[in-house]
Amino acid sequence: MTTQSTNDPKSVYDFVVKDAKGDHVDLSTYKGKVLLIVNVASKCGLTNSNYTELNQLYEKYKEEGLEILAFPCNQFREQEPESNAKIVEFVCTRFKSEFPIFDKIEVNGDNSAPLYKFLKLGKWGLFGDDIQWNFAKFLVDKNGQVVGRYYPTTPPLSIERDIIQLLGIS
Repeated sequence: MTTQSTNDPKSVYDFVVKDAKGDHVDLSTYKGKVLLIVNVASKCGLTNSNYTELNQLYEKYKEEGLEILAFPCNQFREQEPESNAKIVEFVCTRFKSEFPIFDKIEVNGDNSAPLYKFLKLGKWGLFGDDIQWNFAKFLVDKNGQVVGRYYPTTPPLSIERDIIQLLGIS
């Protein structure tokens, strides 16, 4: 199992996930930060624009308390087929991304990672709870609560105003 949780999670801080190296990461280490959690893919038509804009947001707001957590997923037309090591190499070499890349997961279905089951608990959009495609985005406040969900086609920079508000920047 890629992601572990308590039986009745109250926030994203109740989860332990694996990073791309296979090490366990307790998400409570991100307490007090604003999180943008994204399911990513390397071979998607949305890859270039999303990674470029995610990097811009991270560079601009990481010192203010923004963390971007990227979870590779191969559930959408097998657009993330590589190993974790190759995914990290691709993201770090091509896009120079500095935000953490986690273990490849499933975001929908019976094998959906517990973290994603939690993220999807709200009633969102026209398509129900399922993630529609690569680069769906969840915005999490400093208390570990999901406060926004954005479609895969939503450019990361269009979320900047919501991030600024959660960070408390005037």
